Amino acid sequence: MADLKHYIEQVSKLISKAQNGLPEELFYFISSITPMTNVDLLIKDNDNRTLLTWRNDKYYGPGWHIPGGIIRFKETFSIRISEVAKNELGIKVIHEENPVSIKELFAKDRDVRGHFISLLFKCNFVTHPDIKNKYIDSNPQNGQWAWHAKSPDNLIHVHDPYRSFIDGK
Repeated sequence: MADLKHYIEQVSKLISKAQNGLPEELFYFISSITPMTNVDLLIKDNDNRTLLTWRNDKYYGPGWHIPGGIIRFKETFSIRISEVAKNELGIKVIHEENPVSIKELFAKDRDVRGHFISLLFKCNFVTHPDIKNKYIDSNPQNGQWAWHAKSPDNLIHVHDPYRSFIDGK
């Protein structure tokens, strides 16, 4: 146990402020031993279409997803929602006080980034998405966004529980 305490002290020295995020290797380790809590942003337009962004990474592969992010230590839902809106879409949003859904999402094929408690918040945009990141051709790129009238076939699999929200059912 003394060795463990020593290692914890060493790791603690590497973290200046947990609110600013963690070193990548530490984040991945923590995500492999405990669920992560995240917010997801359900943004609809006047035609009831849902704003989705394209993602292609080693954890989820290529596909559309609801923008979202992991809540940092001592960070409020509102702050993380604002940061996700700004970082992923270049917009400002307002959101309902309570989530419209709480889901436990699993990536069954791995442990790293494999278990999430996801809070889906209904949001309305105050400013519009950055047009330079709008998806317009047949080959979407990371970070591009598009409005969807229904769930796309290539929605990332961990967001399958959100299909009814995307489809407006």
